[in-house]
Amino acid sequence: MQCLGELSVAMPETGAFHVYAARYLGPATGYTVAWLYWLTWTVALGSSFTAAGFCMQYWFPQVPVWIWCVVFCAVIFGLNIISTRFFAEGEFWFSLVKVITIVAFIILGGAAIFGIIPMQDGSPAPGLRNITAEGWFPHGGLPILMTMVAVNFAFSGTELIGIAAGETENPHKVIPVAIRTTIARLIIFFIGTVFVLAALIPMQQAGVEKSPFVLVFEKVGIPYAADMFNFVILTAILSAANSGLYASGRMLWSLSNEKTLPACFAKVNKRGVPVTALSVSMLGGVLALFSSVVAPDTVFVALSAISGFAVVAVWLSICASHFMFRRRHLQQGKALSDLQYRAPWYPVVPVLGFVLCLVACVGLAFDPSQRIALWCGIPFVALCYGAWYLTRSRNMTQEPQHVAD
Repeated sequence: MQCLGELSVAMPETGAFHVYAARYLGPATGYTVAWLYWLTWTVALGSSFTAAGFCMQYWFPQVPVWIWCVVFCAVIFGLNIISTRFFAEGEFWFSLVKVITIVAFIILGGAAIFGIIPMQDGSPAPGLRNITAEGWFPHGGLPILMTMVAVNFAFSGTELIGIAAGETENPHKVIPVAIRTTIARLIIFFIGTVFVLAALIPMQQAGVEKSPFVLVFEKVGIPYAADMFNFVILTAILSAANSGLYASGRMLWSLSNEKTLPACFAKVNKRGVPVTALSVSMLGGVLALFSSVVAPDTVFVALSAISGFAVVAVWLSICASHFMFRRRHLQQGKALSDLQYRAPWYPVVPVLGFVLCLVACVGLAFDPSQRIALWCGIPFVALCYGAWYLTRSRNMTQEPQHVAD
């Protein structure tokens, strides 16, 4: 986030990290990063609509899931196609529901941990007993590492700040604030939530049969906990779909703006919305949705694996781009004071970020359930590089003919 903050303030581009990668790591890398990110959110669109349909089926079991998928496709596409303001307004309300719920969860859970709120089953306040009873690493360090590899993907979406910078008024003022508050919220919400879960739910009871959030709310006596969290999950899914369509559409627009896609993708309507890019991205999401139904064990598994790998690959490019940007900035004789936002502890931050992301990628090879991300992701990267060089070669052979004409 710090690396992206410095890049976004210095160069507020709608294409964000794909543009930075093209400038500082090479145009082929920028092209590949854009397609990786586009695929990430396109696949997420398909799975989000399916998940939202199942959430609604919890309340309306008689209504087929596909009907809800169609409804939510129309809602998300409508929010994005009308104007950027409508997208932002929808995202605000979706996010507000999540934030209010997590804050309430941390406050109520913290009160239950220390006995301020009595436990519903009459048991004494656990304090820190559930955290310390089995020691800090009861199963060793490897499970922690593998969990961190998996959890990496939960943080995808934070980089959307960079994409939005190109359409933000006064990005030099807004982006630094957004970066700092995002980091603070991630620390508070993630660490606070995990602390409450670990303190209130014994390790032996932690499982997947019931949501741990529902378990905690039931322990403190909150009625309709399952319904409440089904609604929260629904809004979180729609928020992801809303952001995903915005991000994937802007990636296609940016690729066209860089002359690596047909010009029609760069066209915007009078409200500044790239209609063609959004429509094609929506079509990609619908195709991903169909693949999850028609070929869930083959095509959709491969798409999901590539998208999971792509998240970390994009972060790798952000760290590398920031390292090269700062070094080139100084080599050109410019002062650090010229930068309106500077990531702290350079070069430690970009180098450490790059190394940790690389560890996450290597860690995929040691987890049988996630290994397919490498087997599918690496060939896709090679395919993107090959497509770029093929496109460049064709353009180079066509340009002299055009001049001769």
